Formats: sequence, structure tokens, C-alpha cells
Amino acid sequence: MQPTPTGLVIAVTGAARGIGREIARELAAAGARVALGDRDLDAARDTARALPGDVAAFPVDVTDTPSFTAFLDAVEQRWGPVDVLVNNAGVMWVGPFDEEPEDAARRQVDVNLLGVIRGVRLAAPAMRARGRGQIVTIASGAAKLAPAGEATYAATKHAVYGYLNAVRTELHGSGVRLSVVLPGVVETELAAGTATGPVRRLTPAEVARAVLAVIRRPRFEVSLPRRMGLAARLAAVLPDPARFRLLRTAVPNQVLAVTDKTARHTYENRAVTDPDGSSER
Repeated sequence: MQPTPTGLVIAVTGAARGIGREIARELAAAGARVALGDRDLDAARDTARALPGDVAAFPVDVTDTPSFTAFLDAVEQRWGPVDVLVNNAGVMWVGPFDEEPEDAARRQVDVNLLGVIRGVRLAAPAMRARGRGQIVTIASGAAKLAPAGEATYAATKHAVYGYLNAVRTELHGSGVRLSVVLPGVVETELAAGTATGPVRRLTPAEVARAVLAVIRRPRFEVSLPRRMGLAARLAAVLPDPARFRLLRTAVPNQVLAVTDKTARHTYENRAVTDPDGSSER
């Protein structure tokens, strides 16, 4: 079991806003030393100034290996080796699969999948050498219950789940723990204009509390809310007619929900189609 967060050095990507900001707040309040990494360094600095405890902002582009390496090195120079890396950065484009711009698909793969792979490859070997450490990745319930209208996003999260499952097998017995958090729709800019279906919209604070809980008591998979995990297990074993009935009642159809892209225009222009945009969730 990991020690309590007090004194741990924890690096969070995509930490300037949304879920990342609340994760940083929760961990700092629990006594961790928290590094807020984001492409938008000014926003990350503003967030750091507003948070309690021992926090600092650092630039990081999770799609760029030298940038991610420099981020982890800078955190270590300030506080010492990173005990926990929280892969939080993520972006999402919503709409019919055949209308998705290629640049939007590429951006989601670069941030959501390759950004996580890069973080694990850069952080886990040093943790393994020390015989301890944890990497927590914020994925999505879309990894298992892929909503219509989120095809590429769901694909990246499904791939993240598979990647982490494979790597944790390689790291078994090393003292390094991998954890993946699978939330439903969360009240952030990333979800602007989307539907939640019958499941209420989560708050970033709820996801942050789940991250703190999984650091205190590591396990591989956490579904938020828990019944989403049950729905995913049922969907995996039901025949197609029953599966589609379940999905219609449990999972929002974002193609039908997002009929007016105006609500998502600002977010997608900044985070998905702008190569210099922030990638917080």
C-alpha cells in the first residue's frame, strides 16, 4: 500500500483547469507537494496561486517527449523524485464519425493515448528502480461504454485501458502500481454541450476525491459512478439486441444530443483544433 499523500511528490498533467485543477487542490490539501503541469503556463500559475499547500506550476506538452521529460526533471529538481504521476490531460471532439476532421482525430490520439504512453514510459522506469511509485490515469467510462458521437475519443480511452493493463502485468511485483479512473460525464468545458443520459453529471471534485482514494488505497480500476462499471460488464456479455437496448437506456447518444455545435465551439477551437491550445480535462 502506498503511504498517505502527506509529503508525496505528485505531478498532474492538464492541471490548469477542470478536473486537473481539482485533483491538484485535493492532493495539496491532503499534504502532497503538487506540480501543476499544463501547456497554458499562465493559467497553471494562476491556479497554483489559488491553491493551498506546497504547489508549483510547470510547462508541459504531453505530446512532446522533450517537454514531458523536462517537466518531470523540473519537478524532481524542486522536490525530489516523483512519487505519483497523474495523467489527466485529455481532449475530446464530439459529432458523427464521418464528419470528424482528421486534425481533431490526430489531436485526440496524440494527447489522450500517446500522452499517457509517454508519461508511463518516462516515469515508470525510475519508479521501478526505486521499488515504489504510482501512475494514475484519468481515462473515461467511454473506454468501455463508447457513446455514439465520441468514436475517436472512445477509441483512445479504450486503447489507454488496454495499454495500462499490459504494462501493469510487466510491472507486477516491482512496487509500481498503475490505476485508471473511468468517470462518466464530468461538469467541465470538455463536456460542454454534451448529454449525460440517465446518469447525473459528475463534478470535478468527485473525480479528485476518487484520485485521492486510489492513491491511499491503490487498485487498478475505478468506475464513477460505480453502476457504470456494472453496465460495462453487462454490455460486454450481452448479445447485440440486448446490448443496444442497454446502451440506449444507459449511455447518451452524443450525435443526437449535440445538434448545435455552438456550445462546443469555444472549447474545441482551443483544445482540439488549436495546436497550441491547452489539454486539460
